[in-house]
Amino acid sequence: QVPLVESGGGLVQAGGSLRLSCAASTLRYDYDRYTLAWFRQAPGQEREIVAAILWSGKDQYYTASVQGRFTITRDNTENTVELLMKSLKPEDTAVYFCAADYSSAIMTESKYYEYWGQGIQVTVTP
Repeated sequence: QVPLVESGGGLVQAGGSLRLSCAASTLRYDYDRYTLAWFRQAPGQEREIVAAILWSGKDQYYTASVQGRFTITRDNTENTVELLMKSLKPEDTAVYFCAADYSSAIMTESKYYEYWGQGIQVTVTP
C-alpha cells in the first residue's frame, strides 16, 4: 500500500495554475510530526525539492525558482498536504512527488525522506 497518494496534476498553459494534493492516510498515527515536501523530477534531471513544510505548518521552504509562485499548505486533521502552483512556466514541467520525513527539521535532500508517493505528471505548455 502506497503511503502517499498524489492527485491534481495535468496539462496547463504557461501562466496558468494547478493545485496538487497528497493524501497520507496510511502514515503512522503521529502524522503531524512529519515534515512534508514536494519534489519534482524532469526528464534527464535529478530530483529536486520544490517546497517543504514543517509539522506545525509555520515553517516552510521554497526553492528559489518557485518562490512567490507556489504555496505549500498542510492539514493535520485531514492528513493532507497541498501545493498551489501559480504563474506556471514550461520549466515547471516534471513529475511531482509528495514525500514525508519523520523529523522536526526541514531537509532539502531527497535521501532524508522515508515515504514517497508514486508521482504525478505536470506539463506546462508555452
